[in-house]
Amino acid sequence: MKAVIFDFDGTLADTLPICFYAFQSVFKTFDNRDLTNSEIVAMFGPSETGIIKENLSSEKIEEAIEMYYTCYQDRHSHYVEDNVEILQLLGDLKSMGFKLGIFTGKARRSLEISLKELKMEAYFDVIITGDDVVQPKPHPEGIFQALKRLEASNEEVIFVGDSDADIQAGISANVFTVGVQWLPNYQSISFSVQPNDSCYNVKSFKNLIEKRF
Repeated sequence: MKAVIFDFDGTLADTLPICFYAFQSVFKTFDNRDLTNSEIVAMFGPSETGIIKENLSSEKIEEAIEMYYTCYQDRHSHYVEDNVEILQLLGDLKSMGFKLGIFTGKARRSLEISLKELKMEAYFDVIITGDDVVQPKPHPEGIFQALKRLEASNEEVIFVGDSDADIQAGISANVFTVGVQWLPNYQSISFSVQPNDSCYNVKSFKNLIEKRF
């Protein structure tokens, strides 16, 4: 058995701009606070719901959470483009016999919006979201959950992500970890923990897969 587990935002989809827009809308509306993209990235770890609960000063938490997902849904097609190359990669991996998984800090609600909008719903054998873990990245809990559900050992799996937290989680789980910067927007310019390999385009990742398996 062989499997690839992917992060989502900045790895499988260029969704960081819609995340920034939705968070900025929420914090401006409820806290009258203008957040930069960097300030939002610094909050990443918990799901979007967790980020709002932990960082919003307003007591209107539930209203703010609903506004986030409304913004995310309504403006998704404006901020996030389909990526034919990523879809082709997923299709190729399935054709090669790989099981595919996602481990993301996103809430399941926003992930399902993105998977539907980007026509990715049918590709994944296991999905672990920020709602499914007690300890978010960089803790490897979500990778361990994915391995268990895939019935795979760590030697049979590659984990792919674009953030420092992704790389730390993968290395901590003792799986072969690939840092990628192949989309226009990604979270980490450099990694404090070195991945086992790095890829700057999808073609180089395909070559790596063919060599490793």
